[in-house]
Amino acid sequence: MKKMLSMIALLSALGISGLGFAEEATLIEEAATTATEMIEAVEEVVEDAAEAVATEAAEEEETLNSGDTAWMIVATVLVLLMAIPGIALFYGGMVRAKNMLSVLMQVFVTFSLISVLWVIYGYSLAFTDGGSLNGYIGGLSKAFLAGITGDTLSGTIPEFVFVTFQLTFAGLTPALIVGAFAERIKFSALLAFVALWVTFVYIPIAHMVWGGGILAEDGAMDFAGGTVVHINAGIAALVGAIVIGKRVGYGKEAMPPHSMVLTMVGASLLWAGWFGFNVGSELAADGTAGLVMINTQVATAAAVLGWIFIEWIMKGKPSMLGGASGAIAGLVAITPACAFVGPMGALILGFFTSIICFWAVTSLKAKLGYDDSLDVFGIHGIAGIIGAIGVGVLAAPSLGGVGFEEGVTMGSQVYTQTFAVIVTIIWCGVGSYILYKIVDLLIGLRVSEESEREGLDTTSHGERAYHY
Repeated sequence: MKKMLSMIALLSALGISGLGFAEEATLIEEAATTATEMIEAVEEVVEDAAEAVATEAAEEEETLNSGDTAWMIVATVLVLLMAIPGIALFYGGMVRAKNMLSVLMQVFVTFSLISVLWVIYGYSLAFTDGGSLNGYIGGLSKAFLAGITGDTLSGTIPEFVFVTFQLTFAGLTPALIVGAFAERIKFSALLAFVALWVTFVYIPIAHMVWGGGILAEDGAMDFAGGTVVHINAGIAALVGAIVIGKRVGYGKEAMPPHSMVLTMVGASLLWAGWFGFNVGSELAADGTAGLVMINTQVATAAAVLGWIFIEWIMKGKPSMLGGASGAIAGLVAITPACAFVGPMGALILGFFTSIICFWAVTSLKAKLGYDDSLDVFGIHGIAGIIGAIGVGVLAAPSLGGVGFEEGVTMGSQVYTQTFAVIVTIIWCGVGSYILYKIVDLLIGLRVSEESEREGLDTTSHGERAYHY
């Protein structure tokens, strides 16, 4: 630029007629100097303007949004309600009365334990840069929440709010696993297992998917936890049910839920709280949050209808337990897809997922012969897999979805989703098996047969849920 304008100035100067050579030389020099000074002045103005724009953009990006913050605080409380009391009552109502209190305790204390571990090291390992290992795990730069203050932001919300929101996910996921081996696990063994499991299974998967790890780089679509939460919990539940073994009398004695009223209350709390789970994952109160909201509702409602429809046909009567199970199946299936599909895609996903989950908790479970007490794998695991892979299809614009990244086709996205599911299954399956075996060796996983027959309320906690 400078050279071009200097040449123009030179040519203009040479065109001046009636001047001597010395005078021409002087004018040329002055013209060149003036042109250079003008160019430098213009460049300085441009640089200042660019710096101002960059600064303004940075300030906008780091400015706290009170609306987003208020919504995320509410969303965090809603997810908390999903675990306690939601999961606790949903599971508690489905076990026998002699084990009601034990399930409540297991969910309540698991959530508390992981909350503490999350702020000590969990958040840092999940959501910071892990250097050479960043594809699989984060670092410890924010261990004990170092460097985070009330003024530190994560996007448009305080980082403390984001930390707490993610804490509820980390605490809720192992609480889901409790349902697989309810009525027969040692309380001490459970606490040891979930502490190890969150550290070596949940946190790495969370980092891989949400923290900038290999699955995030690969383009895996998991908006609110299909892989991180539900497949993870479902696979760990299946492995646990197999390793720990069946309940005493399973298949020979009747083991009906002792309170479908409490199960329905728990399922309803889960349904309501799930809006914090899914909609909150947008981390903002915007149009995408609205899409997530309608998708969550539609998928869940369709799944309720799908489950009682197939149950009515197969068993002759639709049950409250079936309706509640269908709701959870729909909620799980839409979780990874809720921001990427349209309402009609959500309806289809919820309806057909519930039918497949019904098959999983009846036919598949019976054929394989495992005792997953409260069907964690049959609902969370199966629905999570369907939702995680299904989003690769239903996100297509032709099916009402929001579309894919530039250059990505439906086929390539389905491949990416399938790869993410396989990685999660292998990582969780192998890791969970090893951790169960370690805990069994050190503590012992299972209570005695005598304690199991008497009930864990009294043998493990010295209390009863009910006094007759």
